[in-house]
Amino acid sequence: MGSEMEPLLLAWSYFRRRKFQLCADLCTQMLEKSPYDQAAWILKARALTEMVYVDEIDVDQEGIAEMMLDENAIAQVPRPGTSLKLPGTNQTGGPSPAIRPITQAGRPITGFLRPSTQSGRPGTMEQAIRTPRTAYTARPVTSTTGRFVRLGTALFEYIFHHENDVKTALDLAALSTEYSQYKDWWWKVQIGKCYYRLGMYREAEKQFKSALKQQEMVDTFLYLAKVYVSLDQPVTALNLFKQGLDKFPGEVTLLCGIARIYEEMNNISSAAEYYKEVLKQDNTHVEAIACIGSNHFYSDQPEIALRFYRRLLQMGVYNCQLFNNLGLCCFYAQQYDMTLTSFERALALAENEEEAADVWYNLGHVAVGIGDTNLAHQCFRLALVNNNNHAEAYNNLAVLEMRKGHVEQARALLQTASSLAPHMYEPHFNFATVSDKIGDLQRSYVAAQKSEAAFPDHVDTQHLIKQLKQHFATL
Repeated sequence: MGSEMEPLLLAWSYFRRRKFQLCADLCTQMLEKSPYDQAAWILKARALTEMVYVDEIDVDQEGIAEMMLDENAIAQVPRPGTSLKLPGTNQTGGPSPAIRPITQAGRPITGFLRPSTQSGRPGTMEQAIRTPRTAYTARPVTSTTGRFVRLGTALFEYIFHHENDVKTALDLAALSTEYSQYKDWWWKVQIGKCYYRLGMYREAEKQFKSALKQQEMVDTFLYLAKVYVSLDQPVTALNLFKQGLDKFPGEVTLLCGIARIYEEMNNISSAAEYYKEVLKQDNTHVEAIACIGSNHFYSDQPEIALRFYRRLLQMGVYNCQLFNNLGLCCFYAQQYDMTLTSFERALALAENEEEAADVWYNLGHVAVGIGDTNLAHQCFRLALVNNNNHAEAYNNLAVLEMRKGHVEQARALLQTASSLAPHMYEPHFNFATVSDKIGDLQRSYVAAQKSEAAFPDHVDTQHLIKQLKQHFATL
């Protein structure tokens, strides 16, 4: 074999071992010697792309502009069970907020943090205006990755992912589709991706549908479902996933897509069924194990949840959230010897202040459970030191202050909690209770109504409103 082949083989070797910078540098040296070497160009473009590659199927960053100026929802007042935009709708027999807490965006807490859900409530402007170039994919190589054969496809991926220049990528894809006489499904999918990134969902839908007519691919089903979710049409997305399952029976990504949508629609029982189907196909699927574990925990079965979290530990998942969940499961399953060691491990593994805040918050719960209110007070304070926006910690601190008889401090804490998480019913209800005790009936009534809006079936809120109405009638 000639010596001129060796640098290319070495570059390929670097690429396969995911040493992308070394691979790109070696390709640059080769191109300085022979600028028309197509193999070197393709490999360099691929290496640079892989450094910033984002799996478009999974990542969907929604910035402030999209949230505020969303004109894509079809109906202003959608029917129950047909929209993802109605937080806390309990039409499908989902868990009540009394049993399963909700996120600050109003969704039930699931067992898994997905790339698209991280930006649901951007804490900072930078977080909201970030482009999707910052995340790496967690999915294995998919059917699209097998297409990096020609220079055109490698160049498109380079422009789209590395340069993040969607408009130029769209022009290239359009020219390529024309060149292939509109017969190449891959380029249609790429045009659809560009339209999606530009917020032109209906145009993206046409491209993906056209690509599916030519060649049915799992990825195309997933992209098209993403379009329907962005248009707030979860029922259409569900039907599409089920069509996909007819063509690709047992495909894990499609089953997982269905489970996620059911979960977002608060239909937790259906979501759990599909996650179980996922585990039948792939029993090492982290998301499915975590979500089923979380579901068992909130269904008052901490011992069973513990088995699922231990399974994740055996699989090599080793992070703060897992030990946090293990600690809670051990506490509620009365395995007290393991509770504190799990939380200690979670604190040691916390990568940022928000994670540490969640651990301290849960430790506060354990302290309340064993009756040590001073320790609980310190834990909730530490949660707030780490994350000043922790609504639940404000709420629980307020309850402790109420027990000590510090009414004004409790009210101030509860006002902060309810402004941070308006979808949570607890701060509203607690504020109403405190105000009622000190005779501030008007503010008590307003807060009680907010509590009822957040959680209509809460019996204590209904009792309080009834009492207040009777009181107002006698005035």
